[in-house]
This record gives sequence, structure tokens and C-alpha cells, in this order.
Amino acid sequence: MRKNFGAQTWLYPMPVLIVGTYDENGSPDAMNAAWGGIHDTNQIGVCIDPSHKTAKNLLAKKAFTVSIGDAAHVVECDFVGLVSGNKEPDKMAKSGLHTHKSEFVDAPMIDELPMTLECRLVSYDPATGCTVGEIVNVSADERILDADGKIDPKKFEPITFDPVHHLYRKLGPVVGTAFQDGKKLI
Repeated sequence: MRKNFGAQTWLYPMPVLIVGTYDENGSPDAMNAAWGGIHDTNQIGVCIDPSHKTAKNLLAKKAFTVSIGDAAHVVECDFVGLVSGNKEPDKMAKSGLHTHKSEFVDAPMIDELPMTLECRLVSYDPATGCTVGEIVNVSADERILDADGKIDPKKFEPITFDPVHHLYRKLGPVVGTAFQDGKKLI
């Protein structure tokens, strides 16, 4: 038996995506994007309402970064989603997050968040907020890499947003191997 909930914005897992942009003065801004994920090969899609400072910034600079929230920075990630850069000029200072300029796009990298997608703006629909970026580089802090130089989720501890309960959760243990386990049924 299933229970119907009607049309909801529920999906598991929902990544916690922190979008970084520069304003016209070169000041960094960041927001917690409620919805987003891989859009196509080398592209990410993120929903950014036109009222957000981030929308104005990414349209002006044609670039943005997307950092993945982690367990060590839940408070900071939530803060940049609660506070508007339109209303709080010292938002980044108050968040406690620090930035440096991306080598690949005209957008800030958040030092504390260990994984970042650096993106060029492909399209933005002001009616829906649908934003598509071309991923030109993915970078990861060495502190989250394994012995083979790949991202280690256990060291990274990326968080997801639980839209049903309004919680942040860490990803859990490995339960299978992609592109292998299904072969048992072939």
C-alpha cells in the first residue's frame, strides 16, 4: 500500500548547492540553491529566483561556482540560504566563509567548502529561474582525497537536504557497485 502526497518538491537525495558569484564591484556573494543537479553532460542546472542577488550577478558576469555543502559547514550553508545579499551587504563576512577567485571563471571559490564546480553561464530563464551552467572545472581540496587522488565521500561528508522534514543529512554507507551489480540479472 502506498500513501499519496500530491505534487511536492520532494526528491532524495537533494544536494546542498552553494552558488557563488561576484557583483558588479567584485564583491563575493553566495546563496544556498534549493534545487539543482546535473543537467546534461558537463552541465549543471540550478533554480535561482530572479529576485536573488545571485541572479543579477551571474547575468552580469556570465559565470558562477557551485560548491557542495558538507557536514562541517552546515551552519554556514544554511545561513547563506536564510540571509539575502540584497538586504545584508556583509553577508559573506557574517557567514564566516572566505573566498578566492576561480582560475577558470569570474566567480568566487569558497575556501571552506572542499568541492566546487566552476561554471560558465549557458542560459537563464527569468520566468522560471532555471539556470544552466557549463562545468569548465571541478576542483577538490586535497583533504578530501583518497590515496588514489579521488574524492573520498567519507572524508568529504557531503550533505543532502531532506525536503520532507527540513533537515540536512549526511550520505550513508556503500550499498552496491554501479554498472556491476545489475549484471547479476543479465
